[in-house]
Amino acid sequence: MIILGPKANVSESEIVNQMHLLGLPLTIKQTCYGAMVSGKEKDVITAIKEVRKMDPYNIFTKDRGGFPPGDPRRCRGHRKGPREGFHQMEKEFKLLGFVSDALKNPKEVSLEEETCVPLEEFEKIMKECLEEEKLDKDDIKDKKRSENKK
Repeated sequence: MIILGPKANVSESEIVNQMHLLGLPLTIKQTCYGAMVSGKEKDVITAIKEVRKMDPYNIFTKDRGGFPPGDPRRCRGHRKGPREGFHQMEKEFKLLGFVSDALKNPKEVSLEEETCVPLEEFEKIMKECLEEEKLDKDDIKDKKRSENKK
């Protein structure tokens, strides 16, 4: 399945037309979310790579169950309702905008969990800060005294 993200700059018909232009032996079906493609694995992968070039950050793929497009055992037209898994895909679609943004603007992340500063170290830091603050205040007082004497 080829799924267009919410920020896609191409339409479902554009990606289907592009796949047809490749001339590969594929079964291609335009859908409300993108397209379904079936055929030999190498041909499907080739088609996906070419289509992704159209909008690399907003075209996503997902393996579909083992039934070909239009199979009466799974086709919603024969089952009178949404295909199994459609609601899952609908939920996933809501996240694709965030995935797209992350692909466009990658950031380095750390998987290490942040920990609290041990109490003893915190107390030591606070004492140092208070001593520096006291020294700064004493310096200001000394400067004022020396200015007043002048």
